[in-house]
Amino acid sequence: MPDIYVNPDAIPAAQLDDMKMSLERRAATPQQSAALQSYLGDVGFPENARVLDIGCGTGPQSRALAAWPGVGEVIGVDQLEPFLERARELASEIPNLSFQPADARNLPFEDDSFDVVVLHTLLTHVPGPEGVLAEVYRVLKPGGRVAIYDGDFSTMSVATSDADPLQGCIEAFVEGNVHDKWLVRRLPAMLLEAGFRPEGSRSHGHLETDSPALTKGWTERGALYLTQWGRIDQAMADALVAEGRRRAATGSFYGFMNYVSIIASKT
Repeated sequence: MPDIYVNPDAIPAAQLDDMKMSLERRAATPQQSAALQSYLGDVGFPENARVLDIGCGTGPQSRALAAWPGVGEVIGVDQLEPFLERARELASEIPNLSFQPADARNLPFEDDSFDVVVLHTLLTHVPGPEGVLAEVYRVLKPGGRVAIYDGDFSTMSVATSDADPLQGCIEAFVEGNVHDKWLVRRLPAMLLEAGFRPEGSRSHGHLETDSPALTKGWTERGALYLTQWGRIDQAMADALVAEGRRRAATGSFYGFMNYVSIIASKT
């Protein structure tokens, strides 16, 4: 099944509402907040920096960028207008932050117009990510930096043993939400080919054992996909969801995925 983000016009309204809440819920976790602070600290923003946040979603990282020392202006872009509507609501009192619709592979900005570009959990969802990197290179000023943060979806797991049934939900989640789960492992080479000079990378493990705000949701979304695709019946889906919730309630839940950040500059 294709990544749900590949054809955004086909996403049901109720699912869009769930996705909007999920983006904010993910950003609010201590793990994701710490990762954002960590990799933004690696960027080295020039004074009064003009920043572009591509694939901003509902804007949690855009809001953090707007308050970052040295940042003068932030523009967030996304192809989903419902995300942008929510982003504008949440940022209504932030004067140096604005949002507009745009396709990451065809940006409506002039050459050499940004000091920093941020791609936060975007590239793994995009067919033809090379086109995105080419556009990022075009709109960055000479010496400008791109900050990329994305998941190594090959590491996503909630399994606690061989053939753990909940891991099947995770595999379905990846199938339905990610275009290329191996992308981050090829990113250094892709950046070099696009003309960038990689300047550093970090690993950001997202581990949840108690109160799994993010990872338990992966299993429940995966169970929903399996039902929608006709691979399991509703009774089995309900049983899988119940098992995930039982583990969370009894302290036996384990959820993990590694995220990667890479900073590179335009040569």
